[in-house]
Amino acid sequence: MNRRMVIAATAMLGVWVAAPASAAITSQDWGAWDGRNVRLYTLTNAAGTEVKIANYGGVITSIRVPGRDGTFADVVEGFDSLDGYAGPGAGGRYGALIGRFANRIKDQTYVLDGVTYHVTRDGMPYDRRVWDARAVDGPEPQLVLHLTDPDGTMGFPGTMQVTVTYTLTARNVLRIHYHATTDKPTVASLTNHSYFNMAGGPGATILNQLLTMNADRYTIADEKNVPTGEIRDVAGTPFDFRRATPIGAHINDPDPMLRRAGGYDHNFVINGAPGTLRPAARLEDPVSGRVLEEWTTEAGVQVYTANYPPSAAAKAKGYQVHGAVALEAQAFPNAPNIPGFPSALVTPGKPLDEITEFRFSAAR
Repeated sequence: MNRRMVIAATAMLGVWVAAPASAAITSQDWGAWDGRNVRLYTLTNAAGTEVKIANYGGVITSIRVPGRDGTFADVVEGFDSLDGYAGPGAGGRYGALIGRFANRIKDQTYVLDGVTYHVTRDGMPYDRRVWDARAVDGPEPQLVLHLTDPDGTMGFPGTMQVTVTYTLTARNVLRIHYHATTDKPTVASLTNHSYFNMAGGPGATILNQLLTMNADRYTIADEKNVPTGEIRDVAGTPFDFRRATPIGAHINDPDPMLRRAGGYDHNFVINGAPGTLRPAARLEDPVSGRVLEEWTTEAGVQVYTANYPPSAAAKAKGYQVHGAVALEAQAFPNAPNIPGFPSALVTPGKPLDEITEFRFSAAR
């Protein structure tokens, strides 16, 4: 029986069997920024999973994955046009590629090889630039972004050649590979700032979604939410997610760090050796069954539960406080100032090379 006859027979039985999708990467014009054209790329695998990424800021605008009943939904917060990311009502760095150093550095100052560097706002962070882009078609489509980051930009030494490769695998894994070289010693930490809600859509918060962290310890932060260098065990604290726990179970506990941040905005020390790909986090929506498993080579994951009122663009989309959670795999915040933290040093002989994977599935 040929394929057309199979489809006809199953349709007569009241069952529709969709033809398998083919893996591909396509692109469309998405406007302009700073005199350069912006394109939106769509990666699709044979299972029908779809990821959309722009070469403006490397932003992931959409990830559509199925739940246990096969229904697809978008599990990241994002916008349909460039204005949502670059327009006057933009904010929140939704889905963005963050660099040169993700997260906080105390007093925007650090010392490297006896020289004091001051991080400034001069120049553009990575999420506000248009990257060179190359699409790679095949059974596991890829988008390769490249950026030359000049010496001294935002106060960081060294010209960096940065390449970020997004791959959508046949097994519903979105792999992000960060690679950067430098012509002089510098510090760097790159991450993706996607906001996840595994229920899909803006209607629900993530407070009842189940979070598991492969982390026995977390870093202590000061009144400005900058790590001090102290690391504590999570046992007996609101930061203990070693077993699947609703995100909202302890978010209002009278913990000073939670109170200052308005929820979770803290770095978890991922078990295992930095540099090895290992499980870091798991997020599940118990209603739809959609599951995200995050694996990474990074030392830590910053868990941020969208604690503040959203930007005007986000509010217009129906996004809300605690409407999503970011799971930012990265170097520890303030690592350049804390000798005991895993190093964020990048040198001509030691490039930055990190991988983070978002593995999507459905719990039965």
